[in-house]
Amino acid sequence: MNIPENLKYSEEHEWAKNENGIVTIGITDYAQGELGDIVFIDLPEAGGKVTKNDVFGTIEAVKAASDIYSPVSGEIIEVNHALSDTPEIINKDAYGEGWMIKVKPSDISELESLMDAGDYKNLIAE
Repeated sequence: MNIPENLKYSEEHEWAKNENGIVTIGITDYAQGELGDIVFIDLPEAGGKVTKNDVFGTIEAVKAASDIYSPVSGEIIEVNHALSDTPEIINKDAYGEGWMIKVKPSDISELESLMDAGDYKNLIAE
C-alpha cells in the first residue's frame, strides 16, 4: 500500500499536501482500496469555503458511499473537474491525478494536527 512520506493524513483517510501555502486534498490509497471501484464523486465549486473536519463532498463506489472531510479550513481555489467524468482516476492514482480540491487555508497550522505517514500506517494497521 502506498503511503507517501511527504503528505499529512486525517483519521477519515484524507491526505493533504502543502505546496507554497496551498493545500491539495484527496483520499488515501487505503481509502480508495476499501471503497472499491469508484463510480461517482460530488465535489464543491471553487470559491466556496471548507471547514476542518466538515464534509465537503461525497464519493460513491460499487460497494459503498462515503463522505469526504476537509483536513483544513479555508477557501477552495481549484477543483479537479476531471473526476466528474472519470472518477476511477482515484482508484488508479489517489495521490496524483486523483486529487480533489486545492484550498487556500485560513490557518495553515491546522496541518500540524494531522498524522504523518508513520502515524497513518499505525492507524490503518489497527
